[in-house]
Amino acid sequence: MNKSLVTIALAGLWSVAAHAEPAPDFSALFEQTKDSVVSVEVEATVPRNAYQQQIPPGFPPELFEHFFGRPLPYGEQAPERRQSGQGSGFIIDGDGYILTNAHVVEGADKVTVQLIDRHEYDAEVIGVDQRTDVALLKIDGQDLPVAALGNSDDVKVGDWVLAIGSPFGFTHTATKGIVSAVSRSLPNGAYVPFIQTDAAVNPGNSGGPLFNSKGEVIGINSQIYSRSGAFNGLAFSIPINVAKNVADQLKEGGEVSRGWLGVSIQGIDQALAKSFGMDHPQGALITGIMPDSPAKAAGLKPGDVVLSYNGKQINKSSDLPPMVALTPIGDEAELEVLRNGKKETVIVTIGNLESMSTETATSAKTILGLSLRNLDENERKELGLEDQGVLVSSVKRDSAAAKAGLRANDILLAVGSRTVDSVKAASAALQDAEKRGGVALLIRRGEQTVYLPLDIQQ
Repeated sequence: MNKSLVTIALAGLWSVAAHAEPAPDFSALFEQTKDSVVSVEVEATVPRNAYQQQIPPGFPPELFEHFFGRPLPYGEQAPERRQSGQGSGFIIDGDGYILTNAHVVEGADKVTVQLIDRHEYDAEVIGVDQRTDVALLKIDGQDLPVAALGNSDDVKVGDWVLAIGSPFGFTHTATKGIVSAVSRSLPNGAYVPFIQTDAAVNPGNSGGPLFNSKGEVIGINSQIYSRSGAFNGLAFSIPINVAKNVADQLKEGGEVSRGWLGVSIQGIDQALAKSFGMDHPQGALITGIMPDSPAKAAGLKPGDVVLSYNGKQINKSSDLPPMVALTPIGDEAELEVLRNGKKETVIVTIGNLESMSTETATSAKTILGLSLRNLDENERKELGLEDQGVLVSSVKRDSAAAKAGLRANDILLAVGSRTVDSVKAASAALQDAEKRGGVALLIRRGEQTVYLPLDIQQ
């Protein structure tokens, strides 16, 4: 081996090491941040529905009715039971405002917050946002220790991080790691550019803070990727900039508004980039334009490649939705697009995602507490659903649908024996089911397909 080459290689490694961020004093970091971290305990009343647990995937509802008579008033056969759960959170205001995950408090009728000194408070749920999995709580406190909030836009791969939470109920557990990736897109988080870390996160950590080496919160620990249900080295956090935007809106009005463009998009690989005359894959390729949408009004077209949004480069197609969602309703956005091999600038007036007519099924929402929306072409392709399914975008707390176990991001495949492929079809089927008092809903959740019995009159 050439000795000069070896010397050069070692010198290069030394140069990198010399400029790497030194590991922080995690003991000091924990002492600096621990007081602002809380444990969140929840309780809920759940119908004890034996049938719901025993129906196998794909079981025909007609056979269910054959064995048990008319469509069952599901849930009457057994008493209700109390169910408890636990998560984490952190104080963002001295008067008692706390951030956690929406899935931690979803469906809860009692929420208790415990501070590091074991002082407990009853908490009020100010609001939840299921699209970003953020919830805002309020306890009756004064001069409480507050977590310093950082800027998640500054987060870089390789940065040191510290997670504090209550995994498996072990309160104020600290784990360390680094940022493994930024702007990660997950199937159930189109509006969240997740921060990926290798800090150990387990059930109970949900809603807890992810601190940087300065002791600033840069994210809310939300999800893990695991085949076993325990930590496998892949944890995902909601960027604090996204969470702050949601929290401000929840505090002000109890709900969240998001920007809406009205396009379906897909990623660009090397082959597609070549076909569009691009040097390398980048941007978001528009595959469809929704009618009466801001994109339609602005003149965007299928085949346009969005290269930047308000001056921010679009590297992956998943970069675009969070940028649009955070844009104030009614603001103008400047898009640089590649059209027929030439770059053009398109100005779009951003609409309101929550009020778009194609997303909400009013009748279904009135009957069941469900908000549904149609799947776009790209989503159907990813899910492998050509002619079936609508997305459950939200479930109203304490509704019949919530009590049956439906969750946001479930895919509704059938109402009874009737398959549904649109919000219109689902609404009609649910209206018919209301007359019968109960119905079995076939839903897809992750890789599982199951029936959930529903009592519309409960």
